[in-house]
Amino acid sequence: MKKLVLSIIALTFATSTFAQKAFDKYIDSDNVGTLTINKSMLGIVASMSANEKSKEARDFVDLAENINEIKIYISENRAASTDMKQTVKSYLKKSSMEELMRVRDEDAQVDFYVKSTNNDNVVSQLFMFVTGIDSKSDKTPETVLVTMNGKIELDKIGALVNKMQLHPSLKKASEKGK
Repeated sequence: MKKLVLSIIALTFATSTFAQKAFDKYIDSDNVGTLTINKSMLGIVASMSANEKSKEARDFVDLAENINEIKIYISENRAASTDMKQTVKSYLKKSSMEELMRVRDEDAQVDFYVKSTNNDNVVSQLFMFVTGIDSKSDKTPETVLVTMNGKIELDKIGALVNKMQLHPSLKKASEKGK
């Protein structure tokens, strides 16, 4: 029994670090912008929103308190975008993530994947990959990858999307998912 428990712990650790390692190559890339928001920063943002009265603000605070980390990777470089797409494809083949939703709006496509838990409304990882967003300045396609880890309540994700003030195509995807 002890060996089984240790094996499960090792497997869980390996799959969570695999996600980090798969995309770490973009952290120092000149062609990919990265943003990492850790639990401490999310706590600060949540505490700043705690006094707001709206349901959206309360949902955001509840969600932010249970997220461990958010990583965002953005690129307008065609070669980097192609590499990101291949890396995502490879990662999804090897991970235990399942597709939650796929939204296509004009040229943009938004794919949502989750790592499930025992509760249908709570996931341990949310993974979003967006391709084909047109930047208004030069019409270069933009690629966005977002990974979120923690205890994520799916019904509160809309509040987070609205608070983060993401690209309008991502807001449209959030609205279509409701």
